[in-house]
Amino acid sequence: MTDTSADPTRCETPIGYLDLDRVRANARRVASYAAEHGLTWRPHIKTHKSREVARLQLAAGAAGLTVATPREAEVMAPLTDDLLLAYPPVGEARIRRLVQLPESARLTVALDDEAVLTPLARTFHAAGRSVEVLVELDAGLGRVGLPDARAVTALAREVAARDGARFRGILFYPGHVRMPQEEQGPHLEQVARRVRSVLEALDAATLPPEVVSGGSTPTLWQSHRIPGMTEIRSGSCIFFDREAVDVGVAATSDLAYTVLTTVVSTAVAGRAVVDAGSKALAKEVRGPGGFGFVLEHPEVQVAGLSEEHGVLDLGASEWRPSIGDRVRLVPNHVCVSVNLQDRLLGRDGGAHRWIALEGRGRGPWSG
Repeated sequence: MTDTSADPTRCETPIGYLDLDRVRANARRVASYAAEHGLTWRPHIKTHKSREVARLQLAAGAAGLTVATPREAEVMAPLTDDLLLAYPPVGEARIRRLVQLPESARLTVALDDEAVLTPLARTFHAAGRSVEVLVELDAGLGRVGLPDARAVTALAREVAARDGARFRGILFYPGHVRMPQEEQGPHLEQVARRVRSVLEALDAATLPPEVVSGGSTPTLWQSHRIPGMTEIRSGSCIFFDREAVDVGVAATSDLAYTVLTTVVSTAVAGRAVVDAGSKALAKEVRGPGGFGFVLEHPEVQVAGLSEEHGVLDLGASEWRPSIGDRVRLVPNHVCVSVNLQDRLLGRDGGAHRWIALEGRGRGPWSG
């Protein structure tokens, strides 16, 4: 029986809308780039939180998956035998959930402190298991990660000495490099110097890393400029967003995710209001043009957001929508918008269907 609720002309808006043909094309392109440069791709699934989308990434050539939460790990563990938790698991509850993951999934955890390592290794050892560890380096963002080669090497030694843990390598995230691609060179050179100093120190300590995990979507196509890196974790490249277009790593034709929304008011001259507000797009990032733009009319910016209202600025456009018209909005940051959806409406060829987001939430996944 046809699911009429998946008809984009009839479903209730706002709703995240996914072009699965573009998703597949994006996945193939990233996997091809990685292979061309001797890298592997372990995408971060925080962008989509969907088993169906993760399967598309793995089918395209992803070597494993990256997650941020125990919930995401539980959801994705049955899909891959190589899983990376790129977030320090602090607290007994998180660690217990990790040790209960299927043993068929090789689990690697990124951390930057012995206080995280000690209970993690102890719990895995008591369970007769071992956890792989990546020691995190601060590549310049100043959020998490150790500051230099000496600190990274010291923690790597601690990992190597622990029962229940095995040193596998290092992890870094160049999240501060978000300028246009043509301006990234000097910043990536600084990242490369930091990484190189760590690799030299680890080699001198006879702790050569098997994995050097890095990358981001803004720096995606420049990843090969970091000598010694073995894998990239770029996640939002599966969908892309306003930021990706602005920095030049994607064109509007690559955008796979939008928010389908309905015009609900045209009462104010030069403006239109849609039913996608901050609870559908997210208000995390405000760019020079606002909070996003209309895919069909990219000159129309989302100038303002409240909880249920999105205000479109029509000043630069000849387009004048009518109440009831449906348009698709491109958010500034796709990951936070997807996380606000209960499910996504996916277009696959000429058909539409609902796509579950099993990784959303914090509670244990029992699927």
